[in-house]
Amino acid sequence: MKKAVVTTKTSVPDDDLLPLVPIAEAIAVLLRPHAEIVIHDLRKGRIAHIANNISRRKIGQSSLTDIKDIGSLDQDVIGPYRKTNFDGRELKSVTAVLRGRDRTPYGLVCINFDIQLIESAKNVLSLLTAFEGPGKQPPALFQSDWQETVNAAIADFLRQRGLAATALAKADHAELVETLEREGFFAIRNLVPYLARLLGISRATIYKHLKDARKKKIISPG
Repeated sequence: MKKAVVTTKTSVPDDDLLPLVPIAEAIAVLLRPHAEIVIHDLRKGRIAHIANNISRRKIGQSSLTDIKDIGSLDQDVIGPYRKTNFDGRELKSVTAVLRGRDRTPYGLVCINFDIQLIESAKNVLSLLTAFEGPGKQPPALFQSDWQETVNAAIADFLRQRGLAATALAKADHAELVETLEREGFFAIRNLVPYLARLLGISRATIYKHLKDARKKKIISPG
């Protein structure tokens, strides 16, 4: 008697889910190897397709685990929310709910992004940027390397206002000069020619802004 041969066929998604397969694969290619895209068929309660399988689940497997993670299907986009992969890695997930004309959910598209590498990098960056104390340069260093200190002050001014050094208007130059004067930078010898070269404006313009700033300081109350 011949032994029966059992063949395993790959499940093909229904027609309304089939167009989503190349979209899932495209997202997986873009985010590989960090993201998995899972298409669920809610009518069958099964996984219809998996792109870049990092969870080691199988097509045709029950969708129950993902549905429990999601909870309510009231929203069309659910998440982001956290999940834990089988190997303990943290995943950040978002789910799109597929609905028919009557708004009844018939499928899910879940994107599971492995954030383990990002979390590790964030911890390293936090360690590198964790300085004790105010982090200000000591006076001796200020005297010996004043240009670096001025550059830091200008960079701070630009960052707070969302400006670029190459796109400053006349009013911005005046405000910068006023800020540097208020912080005592104009006590530094040779600051005016250095600043003129840095900003691409004349020394006369800087002196005019400085004069206006000092006049404003004199007449301001207190």
